[in-house]
Amino acid sequence: MTAKIGIIGAMAEEIELLHQHVEVSSECTKAGITYYEGSFHGKAVIYCKSGVGKVNAAVCTQLLLDLGAGCVLFTGVAGALDPSLNIGDIVVSTSCIQHDMDVTPLGFARGVIPFHPRSEFVADEQLVRLAYEAAERVFPGHCLKGKVLSGDQFIADRGTVEELHKTLQGVCAEMEGAAVAQVCDMNNIPYVVIRSMSDKADGSAHVNFAEFTVQASDNSYRIIDEMMKQL
Repeated sequence: MTAKIGIIGAMAEEIELLHQHVEVSSECTKAGITYYEGSFHGKAVIYCKSGVGKVNAAVCTQLLLDLGAGCVLFTGVAGALDPSLNIGDIVVSTSCIQHDMDVTPLGFARGVIPFHPRSEFVADEQLVRLAYEAAERVFPGHCLKGKVLSGDQFIADRGTVEELHKTLQGVCAEMEGAAVAQVCDMNNIPYVVIRSMSDKADGSAHVNFAEFTVQASDNSYRIIDEMMKQL
């Protein structure tokens, strides 16, 4: 089986943009998720929509790998934690961690998965470099590399934002990336997460998310499009 470039979008808007530009040759549905195979800038790709949350993302990613993905590019929107980020800015993951993994009463640090060999999952250096370079070409001066925090929560409280940034050194928060990263790590498959900021998670996050999610999805797609020319 020839390895394909796996692309996961968290949102329907991103998948719709891929539909418009990928020459789809086949599709299949597993566990309620539709996977599309085809050619994108002359490269073999397989792409899908993950759905919201870590369980959906984990199931989606494992099936994507089983279908022949040799690397995973995960795109979507996120809430900014780093105060230097603004709506529309891009974050490229250097690593991912689950901020809602909390077994501190048993003596484990927050974010640590008990008895698992790793809890912070490092993104592939080459994919990080390619993603960051692509982001800088498309949105010069509006890109940041850093740790992506994931949890099954929509973060909208300013105090929580400050806590996550300070205690876990996260630059943005979302709901899927660490699950994708862990599945890739368990399968020894390279990955990178690319997030466009849809909100600053500062108390007005619910308003900003609704207003900017389409723009942010377009931003994420444009980076994937630029990356594919170099992969």
